[in-house]
Amino acid sequence: MAEELKKRSEVAKENTWATEDLYAGDELWQADFKAAQELIPLAEKYRGHLGDSAEMLYDYLKKNDEMDVLLDRIAGYAARKHDEDTTNPVYQAMHAQMMSFYSRLGAAYAFVVPEMVAIPEETYQKFYEQEPALKPYRRMIERTLACKSHTRSAAEERILADAREVSHVPSEAFAVLNNADMKFPVVPDGEGGEVRLTHGNFGQLMESENREVRKAAFEGLYSVYDQFQNTSASLLYGQIKQQMFYARQHSYASTMEGALFQNEIPVEVYRNLIRTVHDNMDQMYRYIALRKKLLQLDELHMYDVYPPIVGGVDKKIPYEEAKEIVYEALAPLGDEYRSHIREGFENRWIDVYENVGKRSGAYSAGVRVHPYVLLNYSGNLDSVFTLAHEMGHALHSWYSNNSQPVAYADYKIFVAEVASTCNEALLMQHLLGKTTDKKERAYLLNHALEGFRTTLYRQTMFAEFEMMINEMAERGEALTAEVLNKKYHELVVLYFGKDIVIDPQIDLEWSRIPHFYYNFYVYQYATGYSAAVALSEKILSEGEGAVKDYIRFLSGGSSEDPISLLKIAGVDMSTPKPIEDALKVFAGYIDEMEQLLAE
Repeated sequence: MAEELKKRSEVAKENTWATEDLYAGDELWQADFKAAQELIPLAEKYRGHLGDSAEMLYDYLKKNDEMDVLLDRIAGYAARKHDEDTTNPVYQAMHAQMMSFYSRLGAAYAFVVPEMVAIPEETYQKFYEQEPALKPYRRMIERTLACKSHTRSAAEERILADAREVSHVPSEAFAVLNNADMKFPVVPDGEGGEVRLTHGNFGQLMESENREVRKAAFEGLYSVYDQFQNTSASLLYGQIKQQMFYARQHSYASTMEGALFQNEIPVEVYRNLIRTVHDNMDQMYRYIALRKKLLQLDELHMYDVYPPIVGGVDKKIPYEEAKEIVYEALAPLGDEYRSHIREGFENRWIDVYENVGKRSGAYSAGVRVHPYVLLNYSGNLDSVFTLAHEMGHALHSWYSNNSQPVAYADYKIFVAEVASTCNEALLMQHLLGKTTDKKERAYLLNHALEGFRTTLYRQTMFAEFEMMINEMAERGEALTAEVLNKKYHELVVLYFGKDIVIDPQIDLEWSRIPHFYYNFYVYQYATGYSAAVALSEKILSEGEGAVKDYIRFLSGGSSEDPISLLKIAGVDMSTPKPIEDALKVFAGYIDEMEQLLAE
């Protein structure tokens, strides 16, 4: 009999996140949501008057901070309640209300950037002298002025903001299709029984040492995506079309330039990542050949890339044990950092286990009251690394929120994956340092190698696919399921090489990746991974001084551009060097694995 997931109401409270820290109940949320509606007519107080005086401009910026704090709370609650059970109609409606409200609010305040960029720079200089309280907003103002060539008139910006509500449809529809509507088959569990295939257990099944279990899970999952491939293609094409629309309206040369400009990242950083990984594809091919050899397979298939190449070591790790492992591993970051890790563990920052309708995957949301972490903990080593990863995000948010004024508390997405992956790198070094068993060390090395494959190489492959399909759409080419399957297949061949069978099901992988709806997000996993490898080694080798620099980086928010913030911590992502250095570590792990297993 297949094991079914618990309903949300059946999950123990201690394993759920504390949404009551935001609102004790839905009625309190409704009250604040109603109050937030007043922000829309308030816009008329400022419309046409931002340049009237230093006092008026400061009054608006201060009010904008207050709005951010309120919206952080109401949006945080709506999103957490929605994600804990996407099938609950109450929270589906609440989430939809928030999306609609954001669009209306954006339309109401669409005049702000056009008015601010119209104010002459010499007027700003006078304003700074007349109202010293404006000076802390100077970087934000200067960043707004940098948008001048990409800003339309106030009336046009209002229309564009109104259209945002429509622009969310592809991603929202994909989320419902992927998380709520798709039902996956029952497959063998490897222990003589069966289990209902879910997003949460798919990864665990793909790591099974039983090849038939892996094959059944792989084919079962993609049999469902195959049924919806035309719908998925239409949704993804719709997502890119809306990105193209906004890029054109704001005079960007491409969707990529528009997305990266918002994070102050040059397009060359993106292309440099792909180019550097292409130049080091030989290490990926070495790893795939090693995997095939150690698994002793005549043919290595796509469902063979996840199981450990060293068997008989993996074990179930209870969640309580996982927390202690992560806490110990982060000792190099100091007691003060770990005190906040412990605070998160003990005060229900984390929603731990999968339940019916719960959003798949894992994430951290940096809400100001405290961060919230979504897990779908399954008890394997990957789950422990995911816990370390998401708590890295959480602590990054905690430090930024508690160190920066509201205007600069949100850090840019480009640096988001650095803190999370640095935690993973420290966890790996901790585990390698503790083991004296050759087989266990080989197992951990395999996990480290998989980190490079799945993050640096795989996420770069995703980034290249996203770049490719956006460029195709910008050339006027239609993105049908057939076209997307073909292009994805070509990239899988490039990134995996000749020592693996490219099963036709993998051509559909693009259709299940939610990050393709995030507008050029995935490349940052790979750049972040590279930066994190460098930072973890610096922390371990240099100690307290490096930790202080790292905490300064975590505390930086958006007070500087992302490249400059990383330089504070000692990494220059404007060059290929961090990526090249990370890939040298990957090569060294392959060397050690080959040597260890040859003994």
